[in-house]
Amino acid sequence: MSHFFTPLINAFKVKELKDKLLFTALILVVFRFIAHIPTPGVDSTQLQALFSQNQFLGLLDIFSGGTLANFSILALGLTPYINASIIMQLLTMVFPKLEELSKEGESGREQINQYTRFLTVPLSIIQSFGMVALLRSQGIITGLSFLELIAIIITMATGTLFVMWLGELISEYGIGNGISMLIFAGIVGQLPVSLFQTASLTQAENITNMLVFFALSLVVIAAVVVVNEGTRQVKIQYARRITGRRFAGGQTTHLPLRVNQAGVIPIIFAVSLVLLPSLVGRFLATVPEPRIANAATTATLWFTPGSLIYNLTYFVLVIGFTYFYTAVVFNPEKIADEIKKYGGFIPGIRPGKPTAGYLSHILSRITLAGALFLGLIAILPSLAQQFTNIQTLTIGGTGILIVVSVVLETTKQLESMLVMRNYDAFLK
Repeated sequence: MSHFFTPLINAFKVKELKDKLLFTALILVVFRFIAHIPTPGVDSTQLQALFSQNQFLGLLDIFSGGTLANFSILALGLTPYINASIIMQLLTMVFPKLEELSKEGESGREQINQYTRFLTVPLSIIQSFGMVALLRSQGIITGLSFLELIAIIITMATGTLFVMWLGELISEYGIGNGISMLIFAGIVGQLPVSLFQTASLTQAENITNMLVFFALSLVVIAAVVVVNEGTRQVKIQYARRITGRRFAGGQTTHLPLRVNQAGVIPIIFAVSLVLLPSLVGRFLATVPEPRIANAATTATLWFTPGSLIYNLTYFVLVIGFTYFYTAVVFNPEKIADEIKKYGGFIPGIRPGKPTAGYLSHILSRITLAGALFLGLIAILPSLAQQFTNIQTLTIGGTGILIVVSVVLETTKQLESMLVMRNYDAFLK
């Protein structure tokens, strides 16, 4: 804990870093304030009652940062932007021009970010319409005229674009990654509500279950820190070269391969797919065709959050997407070429393709450990609720993983800024 507070305290002693921290805090306060402004035309009382009774919708509310239960103007949160980012990453692998653009440095990344913003607009409109259709099928939204429907969709889509703008402001003028910081604020903002609901509903005989739940949370936080920081150090030796009358090279360094190379992205991929059958099933369960309605009802029951099929499918999808995304972000052949280019080699391994094969072999083994860990984290809420019988504490392993990852990354950024400032002061 002191590892986190020490750079934070030192940062407040530097005016530039203090301004960045205060700016970030101000944006987060604005985000949480606007998150409580409801969208017009929705009965918030019925909506909250529906979310409290439906585990599926409660899970969606967690991923929106608590803005969906009161159907605020930020109800969609950053989901359309995250989906647009995922689509752009996949398109970069498919289209050579986008791949070349991603290798052009800062200007290329900025162009891809611009395409991501453009793609966010239609995705937010489509998801707004889908959310309104879902709530209409549940009887929450009734009697809307065409203009009122358009107004709600435009309001929700505009809310997503506003949150995206807040995230970019944090990234440019504040501390940390803006999108991650806003997701972090949404999850943390839900925690007091969950604790209050648990305290008000808990009977004396459930105190033991609460203690077990909090003990489990501490174990999960420790495990997330260990796995998130865990790396396999691959030794790299550089050959000695003669430059003029001097010897250059000959150093030994290490290539760190992270156990959790993909971060939380596989869980976001997997949850988008595993929730799809239940979402479509609820929408199609009201159609007049009996066979379609029965099939939709069966799919809804099978893929209800907490069911055996849901958890197994979720677990397998997380493992699959972990390997997929690791292959996207880490290219062994490219790394091997870079090592060879600068005269490096792995002791006992020939440069070039043998090095790439060796790195792929190591990466596949440590990725398995990371994938199994992410899969367990993903289904942890269902396991914890069944074990402790506490249904109100719904912030599970995924939320903890995001919170701990954001705290660690922000701490590292603060430390690097402090080191850079001390280094600049030394040069002066």
